Amino acid sequence: MDIAHCYLKGNADAAEFCPHDSYHNVLAVSTYTLQEGSQPSRHGSISLFNVDVDVDHLDMVFSEETSGIFDIKWNPPGGHASPFLAQADADGYLRIKRLEGYCNGVEGVNLKEITNEKISNSMCLYLDWNPSATSITVGLSDGSVSIVSLLESKLEIQEEWKAHDFELWTTSFDIHQPNLVYTGSDDCKFSCWDLRDKPPNVVFQSSKVHKMGVCCIEKSPHDPNILLTGSYDEFLRVWDVRSISKPINKTSINLGGGVWRVKHHPFIPGLVLTACMHNGFAIVSIKGDNAEVLEAYKKHDSLAYGADWQRGEANHKDWETKPLVATCSFYDKLVRVWRPENDIIL
Repeated sequence: MDIAHCYLKGNADAAEFCPHDSYHNVLAVSTYTLQEGSQPSRHGSISLFNVDVDVDHLDMVFSEETSGIFDIKWNPPGGHASPFLAQADADGYLRIKRLEGYCNGVEGVNLKEITNEKISNSMCLYLDWNPSATSITVGLSDGSVSIVSLLESKLEIQEEWKAHDFELWTTSFDIHQPNLVYTGSDDCKFSCWDLRDKPPNVVFQSSKVHKMGVCCIEKSPHDPNILLTGSYDEFLRVWDVRSISKPINKTSINLGGGVWRVKHHPFIPGLVLTACMHNGFAIVSIKGDNAEVLEAYKKHDSLAYGADWQRGEANHKDWETKPLVATCSFYDKLVRVWRPENDIIL
């Protein structure tokens, strides 16, 4: 069920609902546009929307031009009083911006940059916060990964090492064991690293399961034993990581397009939103060793990249209300907000 949509000026590649209390209607969307030529340049933007489902509106309340952005993430609630948005830039910078001027979800909302750090001469492709919002892991286009601390509005690189041979498309903290960091790359490898070792030691490296590059890695917030990976080979894979040195691929499902993003529903265990590049978006149910598509959403006309669930309490307490979803696609520069057509019964 479509709620609203909006076209942007640049190629939309990431959409993230703010997870902080009282800010659940704030949606951030980033863009990345490559201007080819003898001196190629990468431009981008970051926009904030007020999502008002009562009147089916998607109102842009703030937008600014930036360098090209590959990824954005809000800090987890609890670590800071203010919502911070981290931004991974094509020029090798990590930027932290604070949400300010919030008034009834519309008036005066803006993002103010509080700090930035040049991470690398390579491009920053992906980022993830640790659960306490004190560190960020950043994946780089040269196959390196950086661990950057954020303390008192100051970024500082704590660790950096060569983790893969090609572009590092994804990296994430284990939310149940934050000393562990996962990485996935164009080299088809899926790895885990222990930050307690200096330099970080590889806990495992899976190189035979994914047939193409690893695009996303997401630990389940509901089950500490379950982790998901998505790959260009079109498979969403479910892993059992009880034995962290030897994770087991429990089940796989082919989603008909490269699995670029995976988002667990914040409150409903086993409900997963996926961005499937050339095959739109899909909502997947995972129960034990079984995974099935509950609903496909194909109202975007180009690469399906950004996707997120709204984290509002209504989606948690009012089971009559279907979850709210935001998605964005690349070349058609489109942002959509919608609810599933089908009843989500798990």
